[in-house]
Amino acid sequence: MTTKSSGFSLIELLVVVAIIGILSAAGTLTYNGYVKNAKRNSAENTIQAISLAESEYYSNTGSYYITGGDANCTADSDSSEDIEDNLFDSENAIPDDIDFEICTFGNTASYTVKAQETQPDDSTCVITVTKYGTPERTGC
Repeated sequence: MTTKSSGFSLIELLVVVAIIGILSAAGTLTYNGYVKNAKRNSAENTIQAISLAESEYYSNTGSYYITGGDANCTADSDSSEDIEDNLFDSENAIPDDIDFEICTFGNTASYTVKAQETQPDDSTCVITVTKYGTPERTGC
């Protein structure tokens, strides 16, 4: 007399677990890419808002607000807070969760807004926008 066993063999279960693992790994990588791109887009939108605020600041004072020198600046939490305080009169103009710090440099006639990624992986992403310019990404 032969009996039939109903159920899955160990090999079948291992194949299913392997397939689920591969799919979850691919999904995790794709999700991380979406999150990183969304943070970069948010930083780009933020520096465009700062560019608009620079125009308003110039209308009120006759010069642009600069956190760095004529040639470049160091983007850090202090410069980001200075921009929030002086251009926006608020603490929430630059989101904390985008992993970018922002600074401005230039002179009384022109400016550049620079956003630098604070959580670099294999590259350092820098997004800049100049007076009357469009955002440009470097190393992203």
